[in-house]
Amino acid sequence: MNKDEIFSLIKNEIMTVLPFANETQIKTENCLADLGANSIDRSEIAINCMANLDVKLDPMSLASVKNIGDLLDKLYQAKNQK
Repeated sequence: MNKDEIFSLIKNEIMTVLPFANETQIKTENCLADLGANSIDRSEIAINCMANLDVKLDPMSLASVKNIGDLLDKLYQAKNQK
């Protein structure tokens, strides 16, 4: 799975969890908090993405995620290590 496909998955999860979010604001340089996501929303987005990609990430590794691009990179690396 390439980065564009994973970004599309992340975008879909964000729109599911944050239906009020503006799709045009979902860019790799933006952080989820800027889109209105609280800590539970951010966790739900990450967990749903991991489930859809059939990957597992250490929760502590997600602490370093600062924006959507960082989440994309982590998920891409995890998916392509298989």
